[in-house]
Amino acid sequence: MTSPLIQLPNTRRGPRFFGTLLLALRMWTRRQVLVAVLTAVLVAVVIGVATVLIPNSLFARDIPPVWWNYPVWLLTSVLSGVLVATYVRSGSGANASAQHTSEPDDDDGSGPERGAARISGNDGDTDRSERRTSRMGMAGGVLAWFAVGCPVCNKIALLALGYSGAITYFTPIQPFLAVGAMALTGVAVVARLRGQVSCPVPSRPRTA
Repeated sequence: MTSPLIQLPNTRRGPRFFGTLLLALRMWTRRQVLVAVLTAVLVAVVIGVATVLIPNSLFARDIPPVWWNYPVWLLTSVLSGVLVATYVRSGSGANASAQHTSEPDDDDGSGPERGAARISGNDGDTDRSERRTSRMGMAGGVLAWFAVGCPVCNKIALLALGYSGAITYFTPIQPFLAVGAMALTGVAVVARLRGQVSCPVPSRPRTA
């Protein structure tokens, strides 16, 4: 009989939760670490230059940044790097998939045909989860850009509210945008890392 997909126990609270995330990170390959670092640097440079958190001659900022802009900018960049790296395929995942698809026939009718259907369904769920977390990551990056940017330099806010309206109405909501950016990116990262510690177990051979 085919063994079901097992997962680690519910680790939403306490040290076990963080232990699960650390376990997932320890399973990373050098390629994933490299992708995480490069992506984090790229996101930090793009947002930092566009919002003038990194001083440059390409953009100007009428209102100087406040203290919380910097940790939000850096944390969102790091989370974005980790999130992107979780989409890099590792060798262990490919081997597990190959092992999972090579399960022997069972006498109860749950042979290759039924197993293939179950695997296909799991693949569909995985694809939906990947699309959802990637959208959350992109939304988090956009919110972070709005949150740490100059309120009167943002063309959308400036056109919609005007100069004084952007200062009066848009500036007060920027901290909430920052919280939303970190929350969306953080939830996506946690979901991806927790998914990496789930492992399919091959079926045991039936004994006579």
